[in-house]
Amino acid sequence: MDWTFQQKLVGLISTIGLSDILEILLVAIIFYKLYKVIEGTRAITLAKGIFVLFLANFLCSTLFNLPLLSWLFEKFMTWVFVALPIVFQPELRRTLEKLGQGRFIFDDVPGSLDEEEAKKIIEEIVTASKSLSATKTGALLVIERRMGLNDISDTGIRLDARISAELLGNIFFVNTPLHDGAAIIRGKRLLSAGCLLPLTEKGGLSKELGTRHRAAIGLSEQCDALILVVSEETGTISIAENGRLMRYLNEETLTSLLKPAFMDTRRKHWFDFLTKWRR
Repeated sequence: MDWTFQQKLVGLISTIGLSDILEILLVAIIFYKLYKVIEGTRAITLAKGIFVLFLANFLCSTLFNLPLLSWLFEKFMTWVFVALPIVFQPELRRTLEKLGQGRFIFDDVPGSLDEEEAKKIIEEIVTASKSLSATKTGALLVIERRMGLNDISDTGIRLDARISAELLGNIFFVNTPLHDGAAIIRGKRLLSAGCLLPLTEKGGLSKELGTRHRAAIGLSEQCDALILVVSEETGTISIAENGRLMRYLNEETLTSLLKPAFMDTRRKHWFDFLTKWRR
């Protein structure tokens, strides 16, 4: 019997060709990327709920032979698939935007500033963040990456100014006209300030998080921007990215999180050479 099983296994393996292995690998990559898109968002909980429904439908129709429950589950699943584009709208939008920018399979390529420019800008942002944190001055700073934020910057006042710690301190100084909104950074320029951001609809957030933090999470759910927040109540420095909020950052951690937004910290791969050759 064991020998028969071994023969069947060897026979099955012998039918697998190179194209089958490649197809399995591509499917695995696609499912992994889809999981990364919904990881840490409300969609992952919804996906688990859909999986439970599939499992219940399978048990009712196959194992326990319960036709009535099976029929109800099938009808319910039909309505679920109709509602999926509405329920997963933010995630679908993010996935399609990544496909349009050619960033679905390979990782993002960050900003194109040279190393010296990037270090200078990061230093100015970190200096301003520490100063604002020490005085418990609220701040909201959006660092644009691959995905354009013209629709967000148009809600504020256009500045197109050189980035400096002094300028950021003046923008977020209490009772100034622009201190309540967000400032947008594009490359090495401060594009605009006083901008309005969408608030997150994510539930279960800490009650300590105010409007700035919810706005930062909300925008990070919809694009690839890096959003820096300084709490007005505690002076805590936080970073929002991909729907997640990293809090209580010190100077060293903040610097390391800002680097990928301004410089390419990836290792060189063979497809980098191919891309360069094609260009």
